[in-house]
Amino acid sequence: MQPFSPDRSRAYESLVRTHGDAVLRFLRRRTEPQTAEDVFSETMLVLWRRFDDVPDEPLPWLYVTARNCLRTAERSTRRQWRVVEKITTIDPPADAVDAGPEEDPRAGCLRNALARLSTTDAEVLRLWAWEELAPPEIATVLDISVNAATIRLHRAKKKLRQEMDRPHRPTTTKGGDR
Repeated sequence: MQPFSPDRSRAYESLVRTHGDAVLRFLRRRTEPQTAEDVFSETMLVLWRRFDDVPDEPLPWLYVTARNCLRTAERSTRRQWRVVEKITTIDPPADAVDAGPEEDPRAGCLRNALARLSTTDAEVLRLWAWEELAPPEIATVLDISVNAATIRLHRAKKKLRQEMDRPHRPTTTKGGDR
């Protein structure tokens, strides 16, 4: 990318004035208005960054760029929804724990087993399952070695499996029922 120059800035602004509305219409035909606006902004950022790569006929290039930015936004949205689904299934907020009769019994078992694990074990499992991180990435997040992350993940999975297999009775307070 070339450094900022007034000529480059004017050429960019001219291109946006000439083709910006067409690109925005292109996006609005493919997604809802707010996403179209967000993706349009991202497309214009790519245009600025890759301005030297724009061919003599820029509109098709802009459409391809907009389509690629839209695909990226859609993938991001799908990932966010998958995380939300995992969270609400495995470890819902306290006010959502009172689930109706259609709750999968395995979800409750898993949620209870996770609650019985140490904070460290539960965090390693959440980074692995919810955030879909591999041991090297988990190591970075927890500021430990990759080997330590691999071992912690292996042990946490084993403990979770054991907790899931163990029958548990409701816990009572020390000193008996009150």
